[in-house]
Amino acid sequence: RFYRSAWPLFRVLPVSGGVQRQSHPRIRSMNRSRVLLAEPPPFFNRGPSASTRLLFFSLLSIAAMIADYRFNYLQSVRQVVSTAIYPLERVVMSPVSAYEYVASYFASQDRLLEENAELKKRLAEQSVQAQRGQAIAAEYNHLRVLAGMQERLNTKGVVAEVVHAGRNPFSRKIVVNRGSNDEVKPGLPVIDGAGVVGQVTAVTPFSAEVTLLTDKDQAIPVVVVRNGLRAVVFGAGQGGMLAIPFLPTNADIQKGDQLVTSGIDGTYPPGLAVAIVKNIDQAAALAFSRISAIPTAGVENHRYLMILTTHPGADYPKAQLPEAGQKTPKDNAGRRGRSGRPR
Repeated sequence: RFYRSAWPLFRVLPVSGGVQRQSHPRIRSMNRSRVLLAEPPPFFNRGPSASTRLLFFSLLSIAAMIADYRFNYLQSVRQVVSTAIYPLERVVMSPVSAYEYVASYFASQDRLLEENAELKKRLAEQSVQAQRGQAIAAEYNHLRVLAGMQERLNTKGVVAEVVHAGRNPFSRKIVVNRGSNDEVKPGLPVIDGAGVVGQVTAVTPFSAEVTLLTDKDQAIPVVVVRNGLRAVVFGAGQGGMLAIPFLPTNADIQKGDQLVTSGIDGTYPPGLAVAIVKNIDQAAALAFSRISAIPTAGVENHRYLMILTTHPGADYPKAQLPEAGQKTPKDNAGRRGRSGRPR
């Protein structure tokens, strides 16, 4: 049936050696399809088995690793391959690197903010500790200076701490934590490491009131160190200044002169620094000079002061007064006659 239907499609062509039958193109395509169905393509041809290939490539890999480990034969090959695939590796890893960079950026921001807050907290704590350390060091140095003042003056004293200021705002007074139980008496001088601070004016068993040098009712006899000129320094009240009244306009006193205690009042030891002259007004129209000075001591600065418990007047020689009924040389001289002989 196939040949009967396909007979018109065949042609007989004369060739040398006989007759060759040539088919129609449609027949040729059908024959080609038959060949494709009958014989599989070479791609699907079966070679060695999978187990054989696995064993071969495993042995090859082991041999390559041994050769590279013992003799470093593949070092150059590995470098070349690594250099060749580096750009591709960078391109493949770029999304991961970008993600890690963004994540680390925000994480770093949060970490930096936390570290900044922690550092600010530590800085505040250390600042407080540093300020406390500075205050303690300043107090220690001040106490050393007070101890040196006591040794230099060769007198006894007691260190007192300032408790509070006086309640009267128009007077310059403070209260310290030393009283009569510590041999503190009214009239004792109070000093610091730089000079005179004031004088004890009231005493209780456990505290004492000190009138400062700048109080308007306080007066101290002084001398000018440069020329020995004597004067009296009075407190000016508010402002922390001192006044030196009752000096004539031609008095030899200059700006910057240092004033120290004279000791003639029997209250303050001689030689304690009191003030430094700041302003001088010696106008001819004035009867006395107007002189102001600055206290040398920290009158309202320090926390610890020293009260000199040894009164300077205790070392002065006492006058020998005659007893009742005892004749003095003056009386005997009055009873002499005109000739100078006693009667």
